[in-house]
Amino acid sequence: MSDAKIIDGKAFAEGLREKVAAAVLDLKESHNLTPGLAVVLVGEDPASQVYVRNKGKQTVDAGMNSYEHRLRDETTEAELLELIDELNGNSQVHGILVQLPLPKHISEEKVIGRISPNKDVDGFHVINTGKLNTGDSSAMVPCTPLGCLMMLKDQLGDLSGLRALVLGRSNIVGKPMASLLIKESCTVTVAHSRTRDLEEECRRADILIAAVGRPQMVKGSWVKPGATVIDVGINRIPAPEKGEGKTRLVGDVDFDETVKVAGAITPVPGGVGPMTIACLLRNTVVAACAQGGYDAPEGL
Repeated sequence: MSDAKIIDGKAFAEGLREKVAAAVLDLKESHNLTPGLAVVLVGEDPASQVYVRNKGKQTVDAGMNSYEHRLRDETTEAELLELIDELNGNSQVHGILVQLPLPKHISEEKVIGRISPNKDVDGFHVINTGKLNTGDSSAMVPCTPLGCLMMLKDQLGDLSGLRALVLGRSNIVGKPMASLLIKESCTVTVAHSRTRDLEEECRRADILIAAVGRPQMVKGSWVKPGATVIDVGINRIPAPEKGEGKTRLVGDVDFDETVKVAGAITPVPGGVGPMTIACLLRNTVVAACAQGGYDAPEGL
């Protein structure tokens, strides 16, 4: 059996961003509407600063308005909630994203719950979560699971009847991913650290989504021959071959083993990661259309 097809998330994301840019241009010309995304960063977390900078750049590159709010680490919960209230009432802002994690003195639950559901482009608000779980098509869908689903449908076409295993039960990836796959008529199992005979559960799956946060946990022997594997994990491990103190990124799947068994697989880096910001831009356009009373562009 030949090695698996590599699913190029970077190229897929580029194609989605091009569709977003075309939709933004059409909204400007047809309705004089420019979608706007507000990103709020509290504190000095280096990784979060990189994410926010990339989100801002890609927002502008797509022709949208970017509003960045960088707040000091000492910002109080009340101050942050006040800012969110202002953004909720700003008609130029169609999407609001508060970069997580937040400082420990601020409740993430309160902050997420304060964002207007129709501007919740992260899809974390309980109203959007409820809509997704009940199959309501107006739900804002979390960006990473949405990107995974797009790549799966591009690779496999109709997912109906396929057996899917979601490894991980987080509110950000695992649970919404399961809901999306159920909506596609997959037979879905959600597995986690306490699942009995986890390896066998994985081996039954036509689709395996790994989102457990453990580097290279899923081995090639766990994977059904020909299965499609989507690796959501981003883990940094020591890389002594690169020099003392050096590290490298790996997923939750042992890529070198699994690529010899699977039918298709996403790499890390270059797989799911690039799709997250692309789907954030997509969600912002969809939110802007909904708030303006327009149909969302086809193909997004």
